[in-house]
Amino acid sequence: MKTHEQRLQELLTKDNTHPKDMERKSMFYILSGNDDLYSKVNHIYDFEEKIIKTECLEGEVDFSTSSRRLVKLAYNLYNQHPADVSDIFYALDKENAALAIEAIKLRFGI
Repeated sequence: MKTHEQRLQELLTKDNTHPKDMERKSMFYILSGNDDLYSKVNHIYDFEEKIIKTECLEGEVDFSTSSRRLVKLAYNLYNQHPADVSDIFYALDKENAALAIEAIKLRFGI
């Protein structure tokens, strides 16, 4: 099984993400750090067009409550897609909350 770091590098390479693109890196950090999201990454992000697939949040993909909240946060960190921080963190367990906090740190260079 791949580590979080290996999965992150795989997604960054697949996307050809620029090293200074912290918005995209923080999004991929979340997507690579959660098993459910990693397995559904092609439903969440279009690697050919290099765009997010917001329609995945409209019921087209079967997400758990915490996975759906993490996708919303990932999209917000990527391009300021609307997200309610308290709503996001309310639904996260300790592991996913830690993932979210690290992604925020990565995005803002904290």
